[in-house]
Amino acid sequence: MLKKREISDVHVLFDLLQHPAVYPYVREKANTFDQYLAITQQTILKEQNGNLISRTICDETQQPIGIISLVDLEANTGFLATWIGQPYFGKGYNYRAKLDFLYELFTTTAYNIVFLKIRKNNARSLRANGKLDYVHAGHLLYPNVYEKINRDIPVEHQFQLFFVTKADYLNYYDKQQSLSIV
Repeated sequence: MLKKREISDVHVLFDLLQHPAVYPYVREKANTFDQYLAITQQTILKEQNGNLISRTICDETQQPIGIISLVDLEANTGFLATWIGQPYFGKGYNYRAKLDFLYELFTTTAYNIVFLKIRKNNARSLRANGKLDYVHAGHLLYPNVYEKINRDIPVEHQFQLFFVTKADYLNYYDKQQSLSIV
C-alpha cells in the first residue's frame, strides 16, 4: 500500500492533485507538471538527507493514489500530511495509509509524537480524523504548537491541532492485530 517516492509516479499524482477537492489542501502545490516534478525531486532529496519522510499511497493494483509524509521534523516530532486523489475518497485508503505509515515510523525511528494540523474548514478531513481512535485533540496540551501553526493566518484558514503518541498508536495497533487474529 505504501512505497518510497518515485519520479515515475509524478504524472499520475500530478493529475490527481489538480482536482478542486484535493488541490486546496495539499502542501505540494504545483500548477504545472514540471513544477510537481521538481517538488518531487526535492522531496526525495530531503528524505535522503533526513529532513522528511514521504511515501506514495497505492491502491490494490499498485497504482499511485496519494501521498503521506512526515514534515517539519523537530526533536523527534513532526507533522503528518496526507492527500488522496478524489476518485479514492471514502474507500478506506487514508485510514490504511496512516496505519501503515505510523507503524513504520514508530517502529523504525525515534519519533515519539506526530502532529496533525487540519484546516477548520476541511470537513472531510476532520470527519476522517475523528474515526481514528489513536488521535487526540492537541490545542490544550500543546498550546505553543497550536499558536505557531495559526500565527499570521486569517481565521477562516486556521487549523485544528491533533496529535498521536507512539505509545497510544502502538497500543491501538496491537489491539487491532489481536482482533484480526480472532
